[in-house]
Amino acid sequence: MFSFTTMKNTTSLINAINYRRSVRVYDANKKIDSAIVKKCIQQATLAPNSSNMQLWEFHHITSKEILKNLAEACLGQSTATTATEMVVVVVRKDLWKQRTKTHINYLTKLFSVKPSNEYSKREKFALNYYKKIMPFAYGDFFGIYGYIKYAISWLTGIFRPTYRQLRKSDMRVVAHKSAGLAAQTFMLSMAAENYDTCPMEGFDSLRVKKALQLPTKSQVNMVISCGIRKPEGVYGERFRIPFESIYKHW
Repeated sequence: MFSFTTMKNTTSLINAINYRRSVRVYDANKKIDSAIVKKCIQQATLAPNSSNMQLWEFHHITSKEILKNLAEACLGQSTATTATEMVVVVVRKDLWKQRTKTHINYLTKLFSVKPSNEYSKREKFALNYYKKIMPFAYGDFFGIYGYIKYAISWLTGIFRPTYRQLRKSDMRVVAHKSAGLAAQTFMLSMAAENYDTCPMEGFDSLRVKKALQLPTKSQVNMVISCGIRKPEGVYGERFRIPFESIYKHW
C-alpha cells in the first residue's frame, strides 16, 4: 500500500532534487552546521556500491588553513574560495583486502561459526563471494594479472554471458562509480537540509592529496564545496538537453 509517509518522503526527495544546484558563490555571512554536514556524510555511506565493498573515504574539512589550501588546489574557483566547508570523496581501492576481510568476519558472525558442511547454499555463496570472487576481481600484479583475467573472460564470453571489466583500469572505474553514487547521495542529503554544494572536476589532485595527507594509492574522486548560496551563485535557470533526445525506450 502507498502510505502517506511514503508519499511525503517521495515529495521531499523531489524537492531536494529540484533544490540542488551547483552553487558557484556562497554567502560568507551565513554559516552551516558541521554536525548536519557530518550527518549528510553518514547518509552518503548508505549509497549503493559495487559488491558493498565501500572502497571510499569522506574527508570533512572545516579548518580554515586546509580550506585555503584546497581552494588553491581547486584552481581558485569561486565555489572553492567562498566555501564554508568542503567534503572530499576519496577512492580507496587499495583497501580491498581489508574490506573483504571485514565482510568475511561479518558474515561468519551473522551465520554463526559452524562446520563448513552445515552452511546453507546461500550462506556458502555469500562467504565464497568475498573469499574467492573479490580476490579474483581486485587482485592484480602491475596490471598483468588484469589482462590475464580479461583474456579468460573474453574466451568464456564466446560461450556464455560473462563479466568482462576485470582489468586494473576497469576496477578503478568500478570504484569511482561507487564513490560517485555516494557523492550524489551526500549532495541530495545536503539539499534536503537547504544546504548548498558544488562538485568540482577542476582540481590539482596531487595538491589535494598533499593537503589532506592522503596515501599515494588513494584517488580523489570529487571535491565538494559546501555553504549557503548567494543569489548570484546560481547561474540562471537549470538547463538540460531535451529529454526526448536522450530517452530511449525499448
